[in-house]
Amino acid sequence: MTTLYGLPTCDTCRKARNWLARFEVAHDFVDYRASPVPAATLKDWAAQLGGWEKLVNKSSTTWRNLLPQRKNPGSDPEWTLLLKECPALIRRPVVVQPDGSVSVGFTDNGFKKLFGR
Repeated sequence: MTTLYGLPTCDTCRKARNWLARFEVAHDFVDYRASPVPAATLKDWAAQLGGWEKLVNKSSTTWRNLLPQRKNPGSDPEWTLLLKECPALIRRPVVVQPDGSVSVGFTDNGFKKLFGR
C-alpha cells in the first residue's frame, strides 16, 4: 500500500490526500511530527531522490529561520539530526510506493503519472 508522509495541517498534504481518495488509491497517512521517520529511512529517501537538497524544503519559513551555521550540514548524520529536530523541513508530501520507490510533492498531473490515472 502507498504511504503518504506529511503534516495534517499542510495544505499540499490535504490536496494529495483528497486526490488519493477521489481516485480511490488505497494509502496510509503518517504525520511525521507525531511519528518521526528513522534516520536510516531519511537517508534512503535522500539517496533515492538524488540528495538531501531534493528532500529538504529550503524555501520554507523553518529553513529561513535556522541559524546560518545550521544551513550547511556536512554529513548524513548532521542532515538526519537537523530533520529530526525540524521535521517541517522535509518536503511534503513524501510518497512511498509499495515497491519502496519515493517521490516528493504533489501536483495533479504528477499524481496522475505516478498512479496511472
